[in-house]
Amino acid sequence: MPLLEVQGVSKSFSGIVALKDVELHLEEGEILGLVGPNGAGKSTLINIISGIYRPDRGRVTFMDRDITGMPPHRICSLGITRTFQNVETFPELTAIENVLIGALFGSGKASMHEAHERALEVLRFVGFPLDRLEERVKNLNVGELKKLQLARALATRPKLLLLDEVTTGLNPRESKDAVKMIRKIRDSGVTILMVEHIMRIIMGVSDRIVVLNYGEKIAEGTPGEVAGDERVVESYLGEAYSVEG
Repeated sequence: MPLLEVQGVSKSFSGIVALKDVELHLEEGEILGLVGPNGAGKSTLINIISGIYRPDRGRVTFMDRDITGMPPHRICSLGITRTFQNVETFPELTAIENVLIGALFGSGKASMHEAHERALEVLRFVGFPLDRLEERVKNLNVGELKKLQLARALATRPKLLLLDEVTTGLNPRESKDAVKMIRKIRDSGVTILMVEHIMRIIMGVSDRIVVLNYGEKIAEGTPGEVAGDERVVESYLGEAYSVEG
């Protein structure tokens, strides 16, 4: 039984089709990459899985439970959490207070003491500078914000983590570190569905890749299979992409 199944999901906005009969599944312990050109429907699909949008048709099941249309806080309590391309924070709160919120309102009930210990644990895990724990979030740099967002998501104790372009705004060294962190998170027991536009990152870290174009799934397979698919080359890559083995 897959951890997550998306079955025939469609979504339109004011008559404009964002997703059309999309199907995908995600196995426990897998990293699934989701790619496609701008406007392909990637973020819309993430928003449907996480409960921000309700699909017009189709359903989403998680651990064999129908979660279609559930509010985000209920979906989070079941074990799905996400990050955003543009980091969402409580800017006037400190770094540790932001992560404490995730620990308190995640998938496991915790006392304030337990939540504080969990917040410290995940901040250390993602490599957040411990001398910045009491810094107001509005004063953090991009790299620190990205780590903070990951820590807050992990503080909810997710079974499935949805990453929406987690390397956006990072320099090459920071992006390389982010890839290592994604693998580290998966190795800790968290399954990952990630949207990413940098091909060397998505091809290098994903077990499988799903490609969307104009709201429809046009390809699915290993990085090598997807890179050699003519429809993917024509609609997205523009030229053949070599996957190093």
